[in-house]
Amino acid sequence: MLLGFSLFIILLLVAGMPVAFALSLSGVLGMFAFLGGVSAFPQIPVIAYKTLDDFVLTAVPLYILMSQILLKGRVGSELFELGSKWLGHLPGGLGVATVFACAIFAAISGSSVATAVTIGAMAIPEMLSRGLIPPSIPMILYGAITDESVGKLFLSGVVPGTLLTLLFIAYVIFMSGDMERQAPASWEERWAILRHAIWGLLLPIIVVGGIYTGAFTPTEAAAVGTVYSLVITFFVYRTVKLSDLPEILEDSVKTTSMIFAIMIGAMLFGFILTALQVPQALMAVVTESGMNRWLIFLGVNFVLLVLGCVLETVSIILITLPMLYPIMRHLGFDLIWFNVVLLINMELALISPPIGMNLFVIKGISPESKIQEIIRGSLPFALIMAAEIALLCFVPGLATWLPQVLK
Repeated sequence: MLLGFSLFIILLLVAGMPVAFALSLSGVLGMFAFLGGVSAFPQIPVIAYKTLDDFVLTAVPLYILMSQILLKGRVGSELFELGSKWLGHLPGGLGVATVFACAIFAAISGSSVATAVTIGAMAIPEMLSRGLIPPSIPMILYGAITDESVGKLFLSGVVPGTLLTLLFIAYVIFMSGDMERQAPASWEERWAILRHAIWGLLLPIIVVGGIYTGAFTPTEAAAVGTVYSLVITFFVYRTVKLSDLPEILEDSVKTTSMIFAIMIGAMLFGFILTALQVPQALMAVVTESGMNRWLIFLGVNFVLLVLGCVLETVSIILITLPMLYPIMRHLGFDLIWFNVVLLINMELALISPPIGMNLFVIKGISPESKIQEIIRGSLPFALIMAAEIALLCFVPGLATWLPQVLK
């Protein structure tokens, strides 16, 4: 049954139907075929309402709005300039600065694709001129589906994210060899850009720090972060004007509507699967198979990686997590830990050839680069991410230690 529905959805997606409508249509047709025809249709608005009737989801449009403000306000350019002034003199300094800027901007925007566009648009011309080829909305949704603490989910990514950033930087330095280095910036220039960029650096500290000091909830943190973003882009950087607000709000509404439409579609699809007891059947298969739990874990990650090459992270989480969550819990895996593994896997999929989304984002903002070059450049970073997933399997405390200490 699951295979049949999956093939139907794949056919709809190949035909060009948006993910939300492909999921919804599958659910509606399943209701019609298996739950009494049109008499089951009154359930549709009830399911849609219950899907979005969750206070935690209030944070989603707020974080999206914050991300749009940061994009329009060109906060990423300040972070890249900061990294360039302080780290540019190191071997592979521009690459190191790019990794640093991506890590910080991704932490405050919550979007891998937005980070690739924002930082890439500034870093790629600089790298090419020197002969170089550049290689917590998902957490909120994870928390909403599984009832895990969003605060703990946020904190679980701090150590693995920092480690991944350091591994990327180490690789860039190692591979730079004898490449020409950028002239060191003066200390006056370094302190000047730090004073200017400190406002952007403070944002993740305010948002995450506020959550763990108890100053506000994760949802309130989204509101605080949005207001803070408006203040610094309006009055400090002066990169956003009143005339920009309609476009910012319109883009935020479009993105939020897309995410919520996918959520409703996924819940309609999940409703018919639950009614047909597909999750229970999957659980029975896992329970009775007698397979080693790590083999099942590897299989799950392979499927997620393949899905991540053709679907965006939000869709994958909403489609698969309701079925995967009870299986992972039954197998004895820590669900906070699994959240980190899942998201690293999704980021890995975004740079996995042949159709990783970020590969084509970089190609779009750097048309002079060949896609083959971009793929070759991304492979070492993909291997580093795969190695970190393996490391998390051997040392799960990398993800679980901080949430336990600050619980």
